[in-house]
Amino acid sequence: MTCTYCYKGFVLPGEPKGSMVGQDYFTAAPNDATQRTKAIVLLTDIFGLPLPNPRIVADHLAEHVGVDVWVPDLFNGKPPFDANKMEPLMPDRAGVKTSLGTLALLIIRLLPTLPRIFASRPSVVDPRIHEFIKKIKAEKGYERIGAVGYCFGGGMAGRLGSTDFVNTIVIAHPSNLKPADTRAIKVPSCWVLAEEDMAFKDKDIKTAQAIFKDQETKPDHVDYEFRIWKGTAHGFAVRPNLKVPDVKAGYEGSLDQTVAWFKKTL
Repeated sequence: MTCTYCYKGFVLPGEPKGSMVGQDYFTAAPNDATQRTKAIVLLTDIFGLPLPNPRIVADHLAEHVGVDVWVPDLFNGKPPFDANKMEPLMPDRAGVKTSLGTLALLIIRLLPTLPRIFASRPSVVDPRIHEFIKKIKAEKGYERIGAVGYCFGGGMAGRLGSTDFVNTIVIAHPSNLKPADTRAIKVPSCWVLAEEDMAFKDKDIKTAQAIFKDQETKPDHVDYEFRIWKGTAHGFAVRPNLKVPDVKAGYEGSLDQTVAWFKKTL
């Protein structure tokens, strides 16, 4: 079984309906949409835009939330990882144990990507997205922006939540999101979480929940929700193995959760 064959289970069905605007993807709200001054920015995982999945998810959000959706190129055309090489080595559901051999192969494949990982650190990529949001606000006249991020983009969405660039966020199985980042969030936040996640573990979930619970006593606390999807692992909300019933249900449910959140808060 080749890696390419393994990886096919993680590609969403269908074809993206939007278009590329420079290096970024754009999918417009339906013609009858009334929310023309609102938009969603979708922040990809570490595999970036070459994968069709974030573009297909963006199309779904545009149709069901009724706003424009943008998927910016976070990595200047050079995502750190190639999904064809990485996905077969990563758990696709809860309960899957990674063997020592698989872990060793994963490390071997990670080593050549270290320069790109360093080039994609938050201090580099976050300002790039700040500029992108300022640009589309100026060009399109958007007054409210929601951000949804997956994995790498989930951590970025969390950090955006402490700025004035967005009005509401959805954080899906994030990576590189520290308690200090969570504590600084000042906009409504929706958390889409996996049952088992190497990047955002159960202790991290409990820490984030405790932070928001503590803030409920303050007069300026913001709305939030947490949802942990049974049987899922890191990546399920954007790179699901749809052959696994729990993962399929988690992926579809997380889309509904995200749509409902933006309809409520954006």
